[in-house]
Amino acid sequence: MQENYFIIHGSFSSPYSNWIGWLHDFIEDEGKQVYVPDFPIGVGYQNYENWSKLLKYYLDLGLINENTTVIGHSIAPAFISKFLTENKLKVKKLIFVCGFNNYLGINEEYDAVNRTMYFDNLEDVKQYANKIICFYSDNDPYVKYEVEKDFANKVATEQVFIPNAGHINSESGYDTFEEIVTYL
Repeated sequence: MQENYFIIHGSFSSPYSNWIGWLHDFIEDEGKQVYVPDFPIGVGYQNYENWSKLLKYYLDLGLINENTTVIGHSIAPAFISKFLTENKLKVKKLIFVCGFNNYLGINEEYDAVNRTMYFDNLEDVKQYANKIICFYSDNDPYVKYEVEKDFANKVATEQVFIPNAGHINSESGYDTFEEIVTYL
């Protein structure tokens, strides 16, 4: 089976936000298959059940397997970890950017849509990927450094700390994300 990539956006985001479009084009220009699903967003639409239904569609097509690298930003790492664990699905590699789990306090809307993605036994995801790389920063305006560092400590086989990178999104200057390329 051919190697492929999935890029999963965060809450209230899209496949065209932040560095996701740039990374999609970079991977595609390398001649590799890349998928960037457009998950439902917003209170009442973004929840684990709805996101799972969309990802299961790709799974049913045989597009997520042991040759797949999954890249997730913000809430996506918790979602991906929960999905792989519940479905006992092994992938090649996970690349998580600003991941967190069981964290409330961003604001009422974010807490509402993120809450369904959280789960206990986060460490179990290590059984479903050979490598897990976690990127995080020390001045994220949405998620505390300690929360992102704790997430990385629980799951990562490798951690990449980028000082003063905020939430590693467009707002903090990341319309491109050169640092991630090394880990693809």
